[in-house]
Amino acid sequence: MDEHSLDTVRAWVQEAPHIAVLTGAGISAESGVPTFRDAQTGYWAQFRAEEMATEEGFRSHPQRVWDWYQYRRDLLQGVQPNAAHHALADFERRHPGRLTLITQNVDGLHQRAGSNGVLCLHGDIFEDRWLDTPRSCCHIRHASAGHPPYCDRCGNLVRPGVVWFGEALPYATFEAAEQAARQCALMLVVGTAGAVYPAAGLAHQARSAGARVVVLNPANSELDGAAHAVLRGAAGALLPQVLSA
Repeated sequence: MDEHSLDTVRAWVQEAPHIAVLTGAGISAESGVPTFRDAQTGYWAQFRAEEMATEEGFRSHPQRVWDWYQYRRDLLQGVQPNAAHHALADFERRHPGRLTLITQNVDGLHQRAGSNGVLCLHGDIFEDRWLDTPRSCCHIRHASAGHPPYCDRCGNLVRPGVVWFGEALPYATFEAAEQAARQCALMLVVGTAGAVYPAAGLAHQARSAGARVVVLNPANSELDGAAHAVLRGAAGALLPQVLSA
């Protein structure tokens, strides 16, 4: 890591009236969270992603897909936020209103570390919602037990509250993320390969609007070319240093 670059980025953090942070799978991998692909091991390795993370796959095999997400929820139960999650939450506590946290992760680790108002672009794996538009009889807290749970009046199924392939990001959440990208003076892009859009496009929006962009990642990312500075290393080591100023 270039110490000069680290000092420069720390100075940018001090100067910025507002900072947007975009996090990806890398920050959670440091806590031991398996990526979507990594979790497809053992019994689950035989299924394609299209079968496990699309509306069509859920409608075709609701019990299988529901059990797959329950398996992933169980994997996350013993996982704890790491130093990067805590550094972001601590900065937010020390500097109210200066940081907007945007994440592509669905594991809830930012919230468990103490971050508030996290913009979860791809949803939350621990939340549930109805598969079809709920009717007056559909009450999520009173869904009948099953794999998946369901409305005992109309048969509507409960599904995981994540964004599946082919689905749009939640409108209000992404609109807030775009606003943060346009209005920030500094964007930190942490632990993401920058290959998933529209999330990765936020870094380009920030740069186009005049913000400095910094990539923090152990390996090359597709957003390195859009960055004013690139810090190579693990988020758990870098973020506490960058945000401690």
